Amino acid sequence: MTRALPVVRLRVPTHEDAVVWHRLFADPEVMEFQGGRAAELSVYEELTARQRRHDAERGFCLWTLLDGEDEVVGFTGAQPWEREWGPTGETEIGWRLGRRFWGRGYVTAAARQTLERVRAAGVADVVAMVDARNARSIAVTRRLGMRLAETYTTPVSRREGHCYRLAL
Repeated sequence: MTRALPVVRLRVPTHEDAVVWHRLFADPEVMEFQGGRAAELSVYEELTARQRRHDAERGFCLWTLLDGEDEVVGFTGAQPWEREWGPTGETEIGWRLGRRFWGRGYVTAAARQTLERVRAAGVADVVAMVDARNARSIAVTRRLGMRLAETYTTPVSRREGHCYRLAL
């Protein structure tokens, strides 16, 4: 029996979301596959500003993810992969939630909305870059119908990363 996905809403991040993201992601477990430690508030201020630009210019971004009660639980969305390694120039989907929101189906529900939105914006395919040890995110890629296409050794952490792909 398949569990029904929760009601979620995606919206363009506000400046205030930077403070909420900073608080939600100041947890070593949340950041385990993102370098292991919390980022400064200024990182999230810049990130939310960049996402507002992406949405205005491209029609998609890393959106603020809200639950059925309109509480911010994290982000889910898409943005260009701009690093010099990996799928440079491609559109990456991604997600990050506060620890207390894990295991409720929020990411899968929001990622499905993301795929609909990027398809509507004219994107033909997407990638998801996932740390090879991140079983939860790998499970999401499978639920979305993505396939493992490539593996990379990340330049900074020297860890194995997986590149999952999906044609839209």
